[in-house]
Amino acid sequence: MTLDIPLPIIKPIYTPTPIPCPSNPSTESSSTQNLISILNLSPHPEGGYFLETDRNPLQIANPYHNNSRNVNSINKHNDSTHGVNTDIKSSPPQKSDDNNADKTRAASTSIFYLITPRSPRGAFHRNRSRTVRTLHRGRGRYVVIHADRAAREGGKASIESFVVGQRIDRGKRLQWVVEGGDYKASYLLPDDDGEEGESSGLLITENVVPGHGEASPEDKVRELDWLLGDHES
Repeated sequence: MTLDIPLPIIKPIYTPTPIPCPSNPSTESSSTQNLISILNLSPHPEGGYFLETDRNPLQIANPYHNNSRNVNSINKHNDSTHGVNTDIKSSPPQKSDDNNADKTRAASTSIFYLITPRSPRGAFHRNRSRTVRTLHRGRGRYVVIHADRAAREGGKASIESFVVGQRIDRGKRLQWVVEGGDYKASYLLPDDDGEEGESSGLLITENVVPGHGEASPEDKVRELDWLLGDHES
């Protein structure tokens, strides 16, 4: 595990909204509503708001076409040491991408992604593609379950947690990469270091390679309440 603080104390600062539950801009502060309006953001199914900002016109062969998705799932069985299970098993194959229109996809796509005090969490999910995230403003915590490493780690997936923010002198990150197949979640932290204070929201860019399909972001909501919830010791 690569954790900047002990796993049991990693908890949201702001009250999480239910997932799935579309974010509602009308409940946000006037400054946040203004930001959402200026950037033309829409509610994201995993929480927060987003806008696709770029779709590479270069089309490449879709590496996921006609490829049965043996996605790794995480058992809801707590690890006795850390209160979180990291055992990985293979779930039944899901429906493959057998639509002729899905034989190619954009070489890359980019989005703005924003979480706010009223929608302070990006729920656990995973992409099949590698994603590079770059910070624009705010501060937040990421939790990443490296499911892609489970096969070579004896069925155990390592967990990583870190804070993103402007204070690189204090170990905060301005850019980070999540490999395809990893589970990740994010939640909002106050703008200033510490557990208290106001937040103007966490705004990042996500660049996905290969890009998302045309219809919508392909991430599936993986609501792992057992990880972010309270655990008895």
